[in-house]
Amino acid sequence: MSAVVSKKKRDRQSATQASTRHSGERGNTPTSSFRAPRSGDPESSASASARHSGEGRNPVTESTIQNANAENYSGWRWATLGDTGRYINGVAFKPSDWVGEGLPIIRIQNLTDPRKPLNRTMREVDPIYRVNSGDLLVSWSATLDAFLWDREPGLLNQHIFKVVPDENVVGKRFLFYLLKMAIAEMIKSEHLHGSTMKHINRGPFLAHRVLIPPLHVQHQIVADVEKQFTRLDAGVAALRRVQANLKRYRAAVLKAACEGRLVPTEAELAKAEGRTYETGEQLLARILVNRRKNFRGRGKYKEPAIPDTTNLPRLPEGWAWATFEQIAERVTVGYVGPMKHEYKADGVPFLRGQNVRENRFDPEGLLYVSRQFHEQLAKSALHPGDLAVVRSGAVGVTCVIPESLPEANCSDLVLVQRPLGFVPQYGAYYMNSVAKRHVIAGKVGVALTHFNTKSVAAIPVPLPPMAEQERIVAEVECRLSLIEELEAALTANLQRATRLRQSILQRAFVGAALDA
Repeated sequence: MSAVVSKKKRDRQSATQASTRHSGERGNTPTSSFRAPRSGDPESSASASARHSGEGRNPVTESTIQNANAENYSGWRWATLGDTGRYINGVAFKPSDWVGEGLPIIRIQNLTDPRKPLNRTMREVDPIYRVNSGDLLVSWSATLDAFLWDREPGLLNQHIFKVVPDENVVGKRFLFYLLKMAIAEMIKSEHLHGSTMKHINRGPFLAHRVLIPPLHVQHQIVADVEKQFTRLDAGVAALRRVQANLKRYRAAVLKAACEGRLVPTEAELAKAEGRTYETGEQLLARILVNRRKNFRGRGKYKEPAIPDTTNLPRLPEGWAWATFEQIAERVTVGYVGPMKHEYKADGVPFLRGQNVRENRFDPEGLLYVSRQFHEQLAKSALHPGDLAVVRSGAVGVTCVIPESLPEANCSDLVLVQRPLGFVPQYGAYYMNSVAKRHVIAGKVGVALTHFNTKSVAAIPVPLPPMAEQERIVAEVECRLSLIEELEAALTANLQRATRLRQSILQRAFVGAALDA
């Protein structure tokens, strides 16, 4: 018995010594001593947890301490994150520090997306800001998460901690998972600040309280977590592959639709049924006659430009090449000018590029202008059935203005107004698929590429017979509807996988405590 007591005493002494070492850099908050939870400890009660909610919920306190004997936690110790190691904040590199050579600057975007390019610098900084493969990093602003760096050596940017674990207290991989849990808890607390750029201040972050098990238990927890994560990662990878396949299938459907390979052509049906039909060439001729007849503009009517068919592919029987200028009443541009003082809380909807997605209108972030301002911009007024084409940024992305927008206006979009000889949805499908190579050819600008009205007006459009257009649109809508259902199910499963990942961490920590 005396030997057991002496061992517990030595454990408490070594834990106290570990906690009193100054592990942080200048600015660290004072750290409290480690101590094991005891029966009757006020920290183990739900009321005490509520009183300390500013420090975040502890991963095992609420779910285990209330329902387990103190013996379950033999060797476990209370600590703050600041007790677990040294948290070094990065350097505030400026764009002027970026050059084409030198060490990469590790920014948050390089942690969240390895495909993002690395800016490099020749700037000399203290070696403590150097990051090597395997180092533990924590993004505490914008994206809140823990990462293990697995690329070439680099330099630490601001808003990222490099964590140097105190190996007497925690193992690196255990701390990696512990930080993920702690961050998830802090995100739900009042310590999360900012509306657009979320962040957690250094003081509350380092003061966040956690339970630290003995090192051998830490190894067990890591092994269990990584075993479960391996299975989960395999499932997530499979879901990602299906997502990629659906994306390719969507593109294939649109391409086939605009090349006459999705549904039987009108020529094939007419031949099989022994009847005549209006060809795309005859449809275009009829459109041009009506276009001239209904012209109400100023001055003399100007014939629209014909398509340049040089190097264009051969069309299916019964199709013809046209331009958007030929088969629409007008191709124009939305309002281009200052808008800062024109937006209102309500009024006439005013679309921007962010409201135009491939084949759909997106109301997210929709703004409004006064009716007076709308009436001043008659040229850029939108009507249901018009095509809206993104002019800057995601150049060429196109949607049809829906019936739910009986009146609207816009800025910095190219507009194909009042289509005369094609189903609007067919025009959008074409712009978002086969026409992309024409969009790329028509882009201008270097720093900020954009698409002008003349480029859109001159795009060659494959024009099928009207009946065939209608069948194409119906078939595409049916297939895209199925794709969207599958994509929604995949998104739900990926979100479930994210929740499951956090649950695996929670269960691993709790299970280790109960099995201790």
